This record gives sequence, structure tokens and C-alpha cells, in this order.
Amino acid sequence: MFRYFPNNYAWNLSVDLAIEMGARIGEIEEMCGPLKEAAGQSDAAGSQAFRETWARMADKLCSLADEDESRGRLLSAGEKYNRAAIYYLTCERLQAHGAPGREALYQRFLDTFGRGVALARENCQRVEIPYENTHLSGLFVQAEGVQGPAPILVQVNGLDSTKEMKYRVGLPAWLAKRGVSSLIIDQPGTGEALRLQGLIARYDSEHWASRVVDYLETRADVDPRRIGMEGVSLGGYYCPRAVAFEPRFACGVVWGANHDWRDVQQRRLEKEGDFPVPHYWAHVCWVWGASDIDHFMSIAQNVHLDGVLDRIKVPFLVTHGEKDSQIPLKWAQRTYDQLVNSPRRELKIFTEREGGVQHSSFDNSANAGQFIADWVAEVLGGRTA
Repeated sequence: MFRYFPNNYAWNLSVDLAIEMGARIGEIEEMCGPLKEAAGQSDAAGSQAFRETWARMADKLCSLADEDESRGRLLSAGEKYNRAAIYYLTCERLQAHGAPGREALYQRFLDTFGRGVALARENCQRVEIPYENTHLSGLFVQAEGVQGPAPILVQVNGLDSTKEMKYRVGLPAWLAKRGVSSLIIDQPGTGEALRLQGLIARYDSEHWASRVVDYLETRADVDPRRIGMEGVSLGGYYCPRAVAFEPRFACGVVWGANHDWRDVQQRRLEKEGDFPVPHYWAHVCWVWGASDIDHFMSIAQNVHLDGVLDRIKVPFLVTHGEKDSQIPLKWAQRTYDQLVNSPRRELKIFTEREGGVQHSSFDNSANAGQFIADWVAEVLGGRTA
């Protein structure tokens, strides 16, 4: 794990995620150099300082991109907008719920991301999936070199990630080369669903996952018999739960097992384990629609997989980093052990040899992510060569 700030895990996690998404080290240094003192301040003061430096860099990149556009250099402009979007999202993610200007910053990020993808001519299309009286937003990445309907992997967020983060880390691109499409969504409790529509998380993830499958079955470019699902971090709970109760999924993958999130929350109350974001307890109350910590803890009692996984009768891959400091390794083993009816269950622990030993491999996602991409391609009928 790259530790720019020796004693601030949440900030180091954010910096590492930014690097995994495509940040440049010279820009990282320019943004983080002035923040060393602020890293030890309170959440509110520190988060504001982080926001100011990272948003300033993003603003500069947008200005440079504007200059590129004026000269017709659209590919260069797209690359700069893409990095600017990474920096806007990174600092937005650290702000407290209700922090002044947070929603405007998020909208700036969405606009910049969309502009960058368009100008860089990326294989990425925004889609909207009907859900209740509104929609879930997603990013669709088309399989390469496939004639007719292709297999697809639905990819879902954790507690505090977004569809754009998952897209930028690289799994959709790795899958596309293997002949597998991707649909990355902001499910309830994350991204646009939470920030712009007020859709809070729910433990019965099959409720929204089934609507996603309904949507995919309407697309002529998707093979409805080959729809898989992957979840990262808290998605390591959402995904197995959804696959267990939605029989149309053809396989499942967790990138960071999260078998018993209620236990993780109890340990965090007791000051065990690292927090992924500042303002943690306010954040989880926002995500789950809880009025206070006691209310949240009562909701969290439902967020576990005991008594669920024996329903899964499709191939399933469980992955975990051996040095995960957020979710103990034992929960990956528990998930694997309970997949008793999966015809092809596999437990992969990422070690120092491969890299990706931290939570959901945020410290080095390439080898871990391509292991997942290969497994999915083998199971869903893609290619690995």
C-alpha cells in the first residue's frame, strides 16, 4: 500500500484508488504535498483542505482541456477531462454528507467524466435502468470481437464507491478484451442513486438486482443465459445475496468478501479495523437511511450471509487480500465454506507474490482484476487468449 500520509488510512486509501483509476504521480505530489499537516487535523478541517487542493488540480486540467478543444485536439482534451474527473470524485468522496457544495462538486464530476469519455472515444455508454418510479444509472461496456449476443458481468459498488470508480480501475476493459460485456451500476445507497435520487441501501439486494436482469433481457446484444454478477467490498455482501435469490444469474464473484458486515460494524464501534472514509458513522447513517448510530446498528443486523449461500447453484469465485485491514480474512473462508451447492466454487487469496493484498486489492488491482476477468471469461464462455 502506498502511504503518502503515514497516519491517515482513509486518505491513503483515496490516493491509492486515484492511482488505480489513472492519476499521474506528478499531479499526486502537487496535490498532496501541501496536505501533510492537514492530514492530522479533524475530519471536517482535513476533508476541506483535501478538497481544495484536489479540486484546484481538476479545475486546472479542465482549463487545459478547454484549450485543447479550441485547437481541435479532442483526444488530448478527453484525457485531461478524464483525470480531472478522477480528482473531483476523489475529493467529493471524502466530504461529509451535507457539506456545503458537495452536490455541486458531484455534478461537476459527472459532467467532466461524461465529457472525457466522449472526447476520448471510449467504449462506455451511459444507460438508465427502470427501477420503481425512477431509474438506476449504469455504464455499459461492449464486449470486443463478439458477433451476436455476448456474455455480461454486472458490477456493483461497495459502501462508498461509484460506478465510475469501478469503470476506471479497469475490470470492464479487461473483460471486454475477453469477449465479455460489462454493466457497472450505482445501486441504491451509492453514487447517483444516493446523491441525486435519495435511494438508500437495502439488505435484500435481489430487489434491485432482479430489475437489472429484467433490463438486460431486453437488450439484443446480451445473452440472457450468461449474465454474471460481481461485487466489490460491501458488494461482497450484495452480490452473493442477489445471486442466491435471483436464479437468472449464471455466476458470481466477490472482490473482497464481506460475509458478516454486522460483525464488522460492531468491531468498528469497538475501534477495531480501519474506516474507509472520514465522517464514517454519519456516512453509514446516510447510506442506510438511519436516524442515528443505534438505528443504523439495528439495520446492520440484517447484513450477513449466514443461511443464504446454500441457495447458490452456479459457479462462484471468492477473492480476498491476505492483509485486508478492513474486513478480516476469516470472512472469505466463511463465504467459501457455505457455498456448498455451487458446482464450481473457488477461493483465491491474493498474496504479496501477486499483489493486491489490501482491501479489494486497491493497493494493486491489475493482477487481481485480471485473475477475476479470466475466471469470468472461462465460466461465461469468453476467451483468455
